[in-house]
Amino acid sequence: MTLFIDGDAFPNLLKPIILRAIEKRKLKTIVIANKKINIGKYEHISYIVVVQGADEADDEIINLLKKDDLVITADIPLASRCISKNAHAIDHRGEIYTVDNIKQYLAIRNLMQNIRDSGEYTSGPSAFGAKDAQAFANSLNKFFQANKSK
Repeated sequence: MTLFIDGDAFPNLLKPIILRAIEKRKLKTIVIANKKINIGKYEHISYIVVVQGADEADDEIINLLKKDDLVITADIPLASRCISKNAHAIDHRGEIYTVDNIKQYLAIRNLMQNIRDSGEYTSGPSAFGAKDAQAFANSLNKFFQANKSK
């Protein structure tokens, strides 16, 4: 299994959590973003900086993604693309996207986008905090427990 991190808007609070998981499992990790970011130096982590542009990082992740790989992303359309390739996706707040729930998340995302496009103001997500980081850590551990053999 390879771990892919969608580096665009990756919360700093998650960096130590991810590093511990990578070190513990010696997990091949690829961080992909449209600018240079650093989650830490470790022999199993590589970085890819893609050209600026909508979905460039997402497209690179999908291009490299294999069955049963894991992607960390807050991008619901990217998560959907991962699920369609029989891979896994977890968002920054610990939501594990699955075949059973991804369509619901996409529908809500699209509805909110339509509301914003019509000129309505919608509040975004709440500020990312320690509770979110803990929920992510719990979900990541749950994922690894459920997928030990992969």
